[in-house]
Amino acid sequence: MTSATTTAPPPFWRRIDPAKLVPQLVAPVAALLLAAAISSVALLISDKDPVQAFTDMYHFGITPDSQVEILNKASEYYIAAVAVAIGFKMGLFNIGVEGQSKIGAFMAGALASASFMSWMPGPLRIALIIVVAMLVGAAWASIAALLKTQRGVSEVISTLMLNSIGALVVTWLLNDHWGVQEPGAQIKTTGILPANSWMPGLPIISGTDQKVLGFLVISVVLGIAYWFTINRTRFGFDLRATGYNPFAASASGVNAKKMIITAMVISGAIAGLVNLPRMLGESHTYTEGFGGIGFTGIAVALLGRNHPVGMALGAILWGFLARSQLILDLDGIPKEIVLIMQGVAVLSVVIAYELATRIGRRAQQQRVGAATAAPATAAPLATATEESK
Repeated sequence: MTSATTTAPPPFWRRIDPAKLVPQLVAPVAALLLAAAISSVALLISDKDPVQAFTDMYHFGITPDSQVEILNKASEYYIAAVAVAIGFKMGLFNIGVEGQSKIGAFMAGALASASFMSWMPGPLRIALIIVVAMLVGAAWASIAALLKTQRGVSEVISTLMLNSIGALVVTWLLNDHWGVQEPGAQIKTTGILPANSWMPGLPIISGTDQKVLGFLVISVVLGIAYWFTINRTRFGFDLRATGYNPFAASASGVNAKKMIITAMVISGAIAGLVNLPRMLGESHTYTEGFGGIGFTGIAVALLGRNHPVGMALGAILWGFLARSQLILDLDGIPKEIVLIMQGVAVLSVVIAYELATRIGRRAQQQRVGAATAAPATAAPLATATEESK
């Protein structure tokens, strides 16, 4: 009787392919250097010293107050990037994160601040805001999903139009129906949330009295959940498989239309959370000043290659650039230099990653070719040896 033996899988470090990993690591660094170089040229054309500008941005960006603001911005950018990345994994381009985030936060803020909700305890009210924002964002995204699956309308067109419609609906409801104008205020907002439903800040940065928005914890949890869902669940496998090749996925039994709807709904639900860090931890109400983060999420998702760690680093970088550009005014340098840097960085990263992928694929093909050619060259030697015997 022979006992079956099982071979343990090799440790993860042996499964790492340096020929593919090294280009992927070098690509973002090279892209950022290229972005800095092009921004330097723009500064030189404007008769500004690029070294002095970058030095001032760095020193201002690492101050304790700036670190707090960078993390606050990064938490918002990261949530938007995860929402976009869900669509990217499915091969969908959800440009509607901006509209989904606005209408989700507005509806949640209006409901939670209504007078008939005064009986609700603070923690339960926070949970209600999160749930309502996700449900409304998911419902708004489902419109584009149904249009795509039932009528073949591109999600790029539908989500882009829904952004405008959502913003106009929010403005109409805020100014004509559900908005309130506090004494001394110039704009209308939803009602101020009770103090017991304000999310407490995190005193994690020393040297300042400012606190990081408490929603950062939820952003981290969201990133972990995203990684686990995409890489460790059947749904994540079907999502990636459908994104790579929808025809092959359908042939294997995956319902492509159902996956499109599910991916868009999840993306919209996450998008509904984008404006909540500020609303729960800073303004304690919804204002028309919320917005602009959804489109930044697209850039951060591209910069991080839809990877949870890569998007986190991209969100921090974007937060740093958004914060440090404030110092440029004091130096008489146009803030548009930062916009140039951001745009060039995204474009450079996309190109660099594509080149890195091709280099890695070519190196892998060469290794496979060498491995398959080795037995063919060894075969005549073995035959000759057997004949000599």
